[in-house]
Amino acid sequence: MPLDRRRFIRGVGAAGVVTLAGCSGNGSDDGDGGSDGEDGGSDGSDGDDGSNGGGGETDSDSGSGGGDTNIGIVYAAGGLGDGSFNDQAQTGIQDAADEFDIEYRESQPESPSEFGNAQRQFARSTSPEYDLVCCIGFLQADPLSETAGEYPEQDFMIVDSTVDADNVATYIFAEEEGSFLVGHLAGALTTTDFEAGAGATAGDSTSVGFVGGVESPLIKRFEAGYTAGAKHASEDVDIQTAYIGDFDDPSGGKEAALSMYDSGADIVYHAAGNTGTGVFQAAQEEGKFAIGVDRDQSITLESFSDVILASMVKRVDTAVYNSVEATIDDSLEGGETTALGLEDDGVAAVYGQELGSEVPQDLKDAVADARQGIIDGDIDVPEEP
Repeated sequence: MPLDRRRFIRGVGAAGVVTLAGCSGNGSDDGDGGSDGEDGGSDGSDGDDGSNGGGGETDSDSGSGGGDTNIGIVYAAGGLGDGSFNDQAQTGIQDAADEFDIEYRESQPESPSEFGNAQRQFARSTSPEYDLVCCIGFLQADPLSETAGEYPEQDFMIVDSTVDADNVATYIFAEEEGSFLVGHLAGALTTTDFEAGAGATAGDSTSVGFVGGVESPLIKRFEAGYTAGAKHASEDVDIQTAYIGDFDDPSGGKEAALSMYDSGADIVYHAAGNTGTGVFQAAQEEGKFAIGVDRDQSITLESFSDVILASMVKRVDTAVYNSVEATIDDSLEGGETTALGLEDDGVAAVYGQELGSEVPQDLKDAVADARQGIIDGDIDVPEEP
């Protein structure tokens, strides 16, 4: 039943860092790169059927054949195969297709300049007519503000940013809450001598790092929560921060992380999409640790599981799935914002599949206590650094 299915999807991350969690979903073979809150759009060709929504669209069967509901989804720039943000969104549409009688088509714009056209191609399509267009990532907000006005009868949803329009449903996440938990983990471990997998800390360094993609209010929430969590574990922890300016620049991510490790950081957390792949590469080269984002990256990028301590999972799949379900039920609330935090299982911190068992139980208990403290309102997590 739909409600049971929704509970299952949202429940995967419900235990926070106390248990291993995460979906690994299937990425498209024609996309690589990735994004953490990054967006793409398109000002490419004008096909009316929505068959080329910008940077390469792929037809996808619903899993049920001949669906009564048609969904379009515009991914963030960088496309599928990122093992992170876009792949998490795809898991949501795939789960919806498995559960409901829908058909969906995917658009993978190559740059943010292409978002508007990708959105419009779905909106103006007549064969099929799309019941909902899902727009993934905060960089789609500005073009969607225009597109939604041009097509007032078309329903849209957007993840990670608010669009003030009666035909747009917004889904946002409390990234700072999940980031606080992985920050607490990092801050506690950097003050000790800890060794697991291919990484190790030096207890006398008390330094951790954060690598962001594009500097923006959204990614600043990741940084703010991580910094607050690390300081909650120990006021002596130093946090190094760098923004690369791109969600699809692994070499830039690697360079920034190497600089942090060379400056004494034991653990680096990224909120940078495919740029974060470079952080993992640097961690392996330096024998240090890293923390993933959006999905359990110790699973989706398994070759780095020996250095990924944990991941801050963001349930973009839940937002996509729930928006499709609401469309089918005729209950999608355009003009409304749905906020998903720790209490809603919208975000969660999960331990890495290889290293999680090595984390001391007393630290796991402390992180679990912090999670409950945030939910209960006893811990106030900032949204700005």
